[in-house]
Amino acid sequence: MIERHKIDETNFNSPFRGLGGKAGSSILLDERQKQVSVAGANERTIDCNKASLAGSVSQRACVFCGSRVVLYPISDALHLIHGPIGCAAYTWDIRGSLSSGPELHRLSFSTDLQERDVIFGGEKKLFQAALELINAHKPKAAFIYSTCIVGVIGDDVERACRMLEEETGIPVIAVEAPGFQGSKKDGYKVACESIFKLVGRVNNPIPAKSINILGDFNLAGELWILLEYYKKMGVHVNATITGDGRVEAISNAHNAALNVVQCSGSMNYLAKLMKDTYNIPSMRVSYFGIEDMSDALYDVARFFKDDDMMDKARELVKEEISRMMPALAWYKERLTGKKAAIYVGGAFKAISLVKALRLIGVQTVIVGSQTGTPEDYELIKKLCDEGTIIVDDSNPVELSHFVKEKQADIFIGGVKERPIAHKIGLGFCDHNHERKEPLAGYEGMINFAKEIYATAMSPVWKFTK
Repeated sequence: MIERHKIDETNFNSPFRGLGGKAGSSILLDERQKQVSVAGANERTIDCNKASLAGSVSQRACVFCGSRVVLYPISDALHLIHGPIGCAAYTWDIRGSLSSGPELHRLSFSTDLQERDVIFGGEKKLFQAALELINAHKPKAAFIYSTCIVGVIGDDVERACRMLEEETGIPVIAVEAPGFQGSKKDGYKVACESIFKLVGRVNNPIPAKSINILGDFNLAGELWILLEYYKKMGVHVNATITGDGRVEAISNAHNAALNVVQCSGSMNYLAKLMKDTYNIPSMRVSYFGIEDMSDALYDVARFFKDDDMMDKARELVKEEISRMMPALAWYKERLTGKKAAIYVGGAFKAISLVKALRLIGVQTVIVGSQTGTPEDYELIKKLCDEGTIIVDDSNPVELSHFVKEKQADIFIGGVKERPIAHKIGLGFCDHNHERKEPLAGYEGMINFAKEIYATAMSPVWKFTK
């Protein structure tokens, strides 16, 4: 039986020693003690990259969900879920990912396995369903997702995909992602392997100074903002993987000179595969916040060793910062003293959020992620103010207690963190799948400041405290 453990701040080994609050004000499961730390109070490296603890009700999703959210934005491909209808319903339109053309990805298809299929197998049903859908929609490729029940009954999805590819003449890729095989992060790896099966199938000539953008999912059109920046610098963007993605561009991705990785948690493995096979270097960037956005542009110019490109990047940065700083100063004057809690999927995103919040006067008091690495958490620890709680793979009970303990004014997270904030009576900022306003780039920073201000300063909160 798993028992909850009240934190004793007088215990030297407790990660909450020296917080200054009441002893026992936060609650952790015993087995999760080493996955929580405090900036300035504990030098121990936080435990991460481990399976979620059974019974902790982790905020992480399953392997299938991780693969689905990465592959979903490829808009001219067919996405068919081989499993019960619930798996398809759960991940339907899970990302707002906008497309500048085809929108086949917005449709959700499932083989809707029933009890009879579980007993006698669902391969025949899968083949017939996929063939019918491919003939009806004429996709450029098809992704067939395995779910938990398929992993249990043992349907040979790989064989069905080979038969379908021979029958239809398009790439049909098995996404072997039974949910029970691990966590969302394992699903990212499965998605990268599936994408890599497309890479190298096309050889179209492209400009020498070309990049692929990996890990931006164009949730609210921010990818189009980034494309405009790179166009002004003279950089050709070859493939966007996977936001507003196209099968042909991904198939030609091996001809780019550089992979620029925005979401390292989901796309580092694909960058590694392309480096090992095609010798394409990669760099990790963030497009959120003034500092990181500017560095992302400068780093690409440095890679190509192009003085003219660097001059254009500097001019672009100067113009954008001159335009936005007066507005940000207005927000900073009014938001100084407010406190924020952050819990997002990738730790690199959390790092950018801490910097952006500091720019508008907001102190970060809690930082957590689902898929952070030891290096990410060490950087977060150095970046944050003393006393900031740092947590890996948290759950609703922990997050609720941390937010109350640190008296946060606003919670920044994803779809599963929204109910936590609203139940507590706290302002919430969606920085994940469901948002409708672009938060990347310089324009995105203004949108972010505007949303934080409108949420934190709303008069409604005086009725919920």
